[in-house]
Amino acid sequence: MPIMPITPKPTRRTAFFLSDRTGITVEMLGHSLLSQFENIPLDEITLPYIDSRAKATSVVRTINEQCIADGARPVVFSTLVNPETRIIINSADALHLDCFSIFIAPLETELGLRSSENMGRSHRVSDPTGYWKRIDAINYALKHDDGLSQKDWNRADVTLVGVSRTGKTPTCLYLALQYGIYAANYPLIPEDFQRGELPAQIRNPQSKLFGFTIHPERLHEIRSERKPESVYASLGNCEYEVQSAEKLMRRAGIPYLDATSKSIEELATAVLHEAKLERKIY
Repeated sequence: MPIMPITPKPTRRTAFFLSDRTGITVEMLGHSLLSQFENIPLDEITLPYIDSRAKATSVVRTINEQCIADGARPVVFSTLVNPETRIIINSADALHLDCFSIFIAPLETELGLRSSENMGRSHRVSDPTGYWKRIDAINYALKHDDGLSQKDWNRADVTLVGVSRTGKTPTCLYLALQYGIYAANYPLIPEDFQRGELPAQIRNPQSKLFGFTIHPERLHEIRSERKPESVYASLGNCEYEVQSAEKLMRRAGIPYLDATSKSIEELATAVLHEAKLERKIY
């Protein structure tokens, strides 16, 4: 019998996300790129507010120490505006992907302009009206979570429906925070299934309704973490609720998608597209 070769275990690597401000932008970009390498175990470290030579020098020491500990060079993503800070980070024993150098230089060439080199511009409140709209939208989402408030329901840009624990609440909050969307959500419950329709205040207007469904097995896992050994979390009840919810949504003509393996960002994007909502980042 031939001896099967042993596949070496992938070396654990460390990824650093460096920024002179919050690190939100570089985290999003870095996560998107690293998600293409599923079989590499990664430890991710975000280091924001690297806005001086001293801080950059300290970060280089941290990166080099991690390189020795891992036995492999870390991967470093950065959005550092200050050229001196970038040069210091370049001296680290790591693969340094300087996102600003990669993208800004070609943009300067194409546009015929020099970049402003101002730190943190992407997350400043450049539009106070839009900022306060997002705050108001977040408050609206919180007040109209799980059908808590019946007041001003017709103000919603979209109402998400689905059984409990399908991702409606975080999606509503993401839509509010990122886009200023007024999003409400309503959990489908046994009373709705028995009645065969949604409450009147939720049904109008129909075009604002959008549904989430989920695999019963995954719903069972999620609910078991919250309420183990309960009827609510039992696989049989999860199967009943999911099947009943899908039947109700089909009968009502409510478009819905499977949220089982989708991230909050994917769910929010799908809602924006399917519900034809304006996608404006403030």
